[in-house]
Amino acid sequence: MKKFVSLLLVLVLCAVLVAGCNGNKNSDNTDNGNNNNANSGNDTPPAAEETGAVKLGLGIVNSIAKSKDYAPAEGDNAEVLPVGQVDTVIAAVTFDKDGKIVAVTIDTAQTAVKFDAGLKVTNRDDVLKTKVEKGEEYGMKRVSSIGKEWDEQIAELEQWMVGKTVAEVKAMELNEGKVAVADLTSKVTITVTDYLAAVEKAWNNAVDIEPADKLGLGHTISIAKSKDYAPAEGDKSEVLPTAQVDTVVAATAFTADGKVAGVIIDTAQIVVNFDKDGKVTSDKTAVLKTKVEKGDEYGMKRVSTIEKEWFEQIAELEKWMTGKTVNEITAMALDGGKPADADLTAKVTVTVTDYLAAVEEAAANAK
Repeated sequence: MKKFVSLLLVLVLCAVLVAGCNGNKNSDNTDNGNNNNANSGNDTPPAAEETGAVKLGLGIVNSIAKSKDYAPAEGDNAEVLPVGQVDTVIAAVTFDKDGKIVAVTIDTAQTAVKFDAGLKVTNRDDVLKTKVEKGEEYGMKRVSSIGKEWDEQIAELEQWMVGKTVAEVKAMELNEGKVAVADLTSKVTITVTDYLAAVEKAWNNAVDIEPADKLGLGHTISIAKSKDYAPAEGDKSEVLPTAQVDTVVAATAFTADGKVAGVIIDTAQIVVNFDKDGKVTSDKTAVLKTKVEKGDEYGMKRVSTIEKEWFEQIAELEKWMTGKTVNEITAMALDGGKPADADLTAKVTVTVTDYLAAVEEAAANAK
């Protein structure tokens, strides 16, 4: 009988120990099960969810509507000298995976080519600045009903856009082109229609980029190719006055370690034509395209030694820049302003000095 009781106690003790072991084993299996689910049956960790800026866009809206004809003095009216004015509104924008704006920089190159009564250009040597670069020099603050300069107002508009989709931005309530949103009316009184249009174009033109930490906008502006009037003389044909503004723009996104995550380069090469009397002959209402927007219409391919259009060559340059620091980009080997880098000479034959300068400025302005 004693042996039977002893045996029974041993069996009960073993059962308790086994149950305890099974409990521990189940706990271990639960942990392992979670790990296996996380690794999906292999040792590769799960990909991190994409956050932040993963798309880059550049939008440009051009206008010559404010150009002026020559008008001689008459009665109480003073002489009006001819002006070819090109307004190039620029928006560089980064977007997250859901299409929301992560960062946006808006600026306007309001560039005037001025002529005298003899239709000669008088301001070739001017330092040409955008509205943001002009800052208080632009002079809006002294006449603003809210006491804010243009660059201050555009910064408020940019801030309002961040976190919104383009559809939400476009749905902004307006009153004759000006902000009618309660949160903004005390901060932004300028007409914003072109800025909204530029941001929309940036979204429509957006490209995928490496996850980006900063956004920069850079540019160069030139009126060097504008022409004075010259009458026909001898074998020389008449040369009509022309205002030409070349605005090179680079929207550039940068990674946290300062490398180019993505870049979009374009040029607004806008011409205002005049007749011999100083009257504007260009259509002031025409849609004015950039070089990229012109595509094959630009006409470089037929004269290119590598048979590539301008937009194709600029795409190759952008590809070459991606993944490099600005120092590496500006150190590009050049020959007469053209790439001498072995990787690029068969792909890019255009002069690139202004494009490098624009990207360098974009890095300096990045935020």
